[in-house]
Amino acid sequence: MTATQSPAKLAREIVDNVSSVIVGKTPVIEQALAAVIARGHILIEDVPGVGKTMLAKSISVSIGCTFKRIQFTPDLLPSDIVGVSIYNQSTGEFQFRPGPVMAQIVLADEINRATPKTQSALLEAMEELQVSVDGVTRPLDRPFVVMATQNPIEYEGTFPLPEAQLDRFLLRISLGYPSFSEELAVIQQQEQTHPIDQLKAVATAEDVVGLQVAAQSVYVDGAVREYIVGLIEATRTHEDVFLGASPRASLGMFRAVRALALIQDRDYVIPDDVKGLAHAVLAHRMILAPSARMRGLKTGQVIDGLLELVPVPGTSR
Repeated sequence: MTATQSPAKLAREIVDNVSSVIVGKTPVIEQALAAVIARGHILIEDVPGVGKTMLAKSISVSIGCTFKRIQFTPDLLPSDIVGVSIYNQSTGEFQFRPGPVMAQIVLADEINRATPKTQSALLEAMEELQVSVDGVTRPLDRPFVVMATQNPIEYEGTFPLPEAQLDRFLLRISLGYPSFSEELAVIQQQEQTHPIDQLKAVATAEDVVGLQVAAQSVYVDGAVREYIVGLIEATRTHEDVFLGASPRASLGMFRAVRALALIQDRDYVIPDDVKGLAHAVLAHRMILAPSARMRGLKTGQVIDGLLELVPVPGTSR
């Protein structure tokens, strides 16, 4: 980021760069970048073949960060993620060989295929930005973002993520199928080569840290803060919700709306920012009551109802 380049302009360049690979999904790309700027992690939940892995790779290339992919399988061990100390006979000492988690952008592909023990190896890295191996704690490079993918349709041979781990993902996003015209554009785009092969970095890791700092200066009015807390609190008292969102969701929403406002070239947050991120921030943090599930109610429907129920700043109930 040059001295004359505004944070919003840089963020827009990153979004446009990723959009050259992921066609027609600008709002989802903005949400993913908002999570990176907000120092959060992303859970991408969608069917195979819609570009989950490509989204993570495109973002890492665009912001010039180191990238590692971990293919989660039932036989994956925690040491395969965080690293292991190996005895060196020539020196008579143990040497640490870092695992793939020691990167800035980590793609945890099909995270729900690994056992809970292996899934939990990511918890310390996601929350504390460090890993501990053999009693030695090693800090991770900044920025550090885990982008995990999972298939919501296939359940055979999977281990559902525990609530404690789901809560550590700032956003859960979905790409969805492209439209007819977008899919035609994808075919034409990849007729000869894949656009990821020509993708260049438009920012550096230091630029991303600068965007994270700039987002902290985005103004959030007291009424918008109350709106955020009111929305989170409403998840805990709704009759169809067994387990509502935690205070971590309030903090995550606060950081995410600041980042989204920065991307959209505003130095202040508006209630629409909160509405736009409500599903991505809350859906994976809520457990519906058994009676609600028996009626076929979906988490998204409950969130839509909460958005109608909780008063928006500047309007009457």
